[in-house]
Amino acid sequence: MLNNISRFVFGEKTPGHLPERVQENIARQQQESEKLIGWVQLALVATFSTLYALSPKTGGLTMFQPVPWAISLYFLFTMIRLVAAYKNYLPGWLLIWSVVMDMGLLMFLIWSFHIQYEQPASFYLKAPTVMYVFIFIAIRALRFEPKYIMWAGMAAVFGWAGMVGYVVVADPNDPMITRDYVDYLTSNAVLVGAEIDKILSMIAVTLVLCVAVIRGQRILNRAVLDASAAKDLSRFVSREVAERITSADHAIQPGDGESRIATVVFTDIEGFSTVSEKLSPQQLARTLNAYFEATSKIIDAHGGVITQFQGDLMLITFNAVTRDDNHAVNAMKTAIGIRDLCAHQSFGDGGRLPTRCGVNTGEIVVGAIGSTDRLSFTVHGDQVNIAARLEQLNKQYGSYILAGENTVAACGQNFDFEEAGDVTVRGRAAATKIYTVRGERASIRASASSTKPVPASPLVT
Repeated sequence: MLNNISRFVFGEKTPGHLPERVQENIARQQQESEKLIGWVQLALVATFSTLYALSPKTGGLTMFQPVPWAISLYFLFTMIRLVAAYKNYLPGWLLIWSVVMDMGLLMFLIWSFHIQYEQPASFYLKAPTVMYVFIFIAIRALRFEPKYIMWAGMAAVFGWAGMVGYVVVADPNDPMITRDYVDYLTSNAVLVGAEIDKILSMIAVTLVLCVAVIRGQRILNRAVLDASAAKDLSRFVSREVAERITSADHAIQPGDGESRIATVVFTDIEGFSTVSEKLSPQQLARTLNAYFEATSKIIDAHGGVITQFQGDLMLITFNAVTRDDNHAVNAMKTAIGIRDLCAHQSFGDGGRLPTRCGVNTGEIVVGAIGSTDRLSFTVHGDQVNIAARLEQLNKQYGSYILAGENTVAACGQNFDFEEAGDVTVRGRAAATKIYTVRGERASIRASASSTKPVPASPLVT
């Protein structure tokens, strides 16, 4: 029962314990909020000063004028707070003390009006400056911590109650209490019910803001937690795929996908099994990290998206996840860039890692496959299978880049292709023309058969 009421009033609790990095992120946001609060308070001081300077000064003023002193004192205190906020030195106890001081200085400013204008103490109870009490409570909501709102509200309630009490006891012979509303409005008389209304309003505003901030705090915590998780998970998938998933109007379901004309590049490190046998697991991890870091820069530079990793293999897509009208050309530039990089650069403890690429263009399906609880966002289709087979055919042709005829047609005159032959890849009845980039092949094995089927890539299902 109580849990249901709490959930209804304050919203859902944050599930589990917030990770330390999330707490640090929230703390940084709270520190920024304190700076904003400091500037708002400084603006209020400027408003007080301006209104006082512009207001007409009535005659009979005392030699001592406390209002300017109260405003100056509050200005000095606000500046100290603002500097402390920028130096990130506002521990909890100091914040509570400063919140009470804020309200105390405001009450002192209001109290000083009767001295400034030589009126009975009840005079200050009708000052419109009392509205700033609610502003002072409200600005505490800029920081998503209800306890500071509560402190501001309690300081306002006790402060105003004390000021009402002072009016009643200031002159024992004339407490100036009335029950006549007209008399209250047209004289310095005190209507206790009106002052109680003000106090109740302060309590109500404080409680409403506390509830709102608690609800907002829980939403903020969940949002920061989700954003942090999304940021961490985006390192396991490409940024483009993460954005596509998070921006979808509906939750991605198994089988959701769309047909696109795109270009696919499969990459594989030549002789990687031999390299991995010579390295320890730690050395192998360093080598692969260095390799993927370097090749990813080339892929990103040409607008490619790494859709899938598997061991040393990469599946790179163009115009599948993000729009790219020149996808075939960009895919070939990426393949050539990776080939040239790997031919001259060493990676980690593995030395040079020559890389083979298969490039093909055609209609593919982009979407999610898997079960309801576990999905993989990838591309699939016949044209994807051909790209995987072309990458493997490099072994037989002694080449590092093989492209399908669709890619060659889409590239136009941008590259100097050379026909390597016709192949029949497994699963297809018709032969497919394949091409290398002229001058790229070291040699074509004389024994290579142009019709020999090629086994499936482990990345393709």
